[in-house]
Amino acid sequence: MTMTPKDRAEKAAQAMWSNDRASAWFGMEIEEVDEGRAKLSLSVAEHHTNGHGICHGAVTFALADSAFAFACNSRNQATVAQHNTVTYLAPGRLGDRLTAVAKEVSLIGRSGIYDVTVTNQDGVRIAEFRGCSRAVRGQLFEE
Repeated sequence: MTMTPKDRAEKAAQAMWSNDRASAWFGMEIEEVDEGRAKLSLSVAEHHTNGHGICHGAVTFALADSAFAFACNSRNQATVAQHNTVTYLAPGRLGDRLTAVAKEVSLIGRSGIYDVTVTNQDGVRIAEFRGCSRAVRGQLFEE
């Protein structure tokens, strides 16, 4: 039986998640994955807040970065970040449910570009993230 792109993305995500201690430690959850796409979320808890009482930028960045990672590894080709940027648009607040949606913009050879939008439960844009990926040797599971 041939594996569909969505099946491959889901199996790759399961393989990655089983070793991803950081995303789990932050409290992230995988909402959905597909080829070149991923959606992750987390609820902002007290330990995610900074000295201003808002969600620490590193937490927002980590959520976007993890969504990017699951999107760019969705083809079962081991892929890492090469360069990332983030623009913070609004603060995440204690109790917010933040969602990061990563979408592939370009994939040429071993290099990819992914855009990630982080929103809160009301659809307010919290951050925009762009990730550049580079495929390396290996796969996440035997195929």
